Amino acid sequence: MVNPETNRYENEAVIVLCNCPDAAVAMTLAHGLIEARLAACVNLLPQIQSVYRWEGRIETAAEVPLLIKTTGERYAALQTWLAGHHPYDVPEIIALPAQSVFQPYLDWLVSETLEK
Repeated sequence: MVNPETNRYENEAVIVLCNCPDAAVAMTLAHGLIEARLAACVNLLPQIQSVYRWEGRIETAAEVPLLIKTTGERYAALQTWLAGHHPYDVPEIIALPAQSVFQPYLDWLVSETLEK
């Protein structure tokens, strides 16, 4: 169903990418997102090497990526929470709409992210 105020599907699946400085931070954020019902599932991916420009210099850092599954309806709250709890000044928070989702999984995702 389309929300007339946001013009978005309230129950669409959204995949959020977010890199963390280490596994401990990644685990803390993952648990917090699940406890707050902002995500139905968070995968901690294997450590990666990131290369980026920060404050005029090219930096290299080992990071642990999070693959976060949520809904369009919960994304704004997830983004606010994640930005407030992440140790980076400018955390990577990138949301991608899922083009197609197995309906039973989508039903579970929606039920797990409903505010109680």
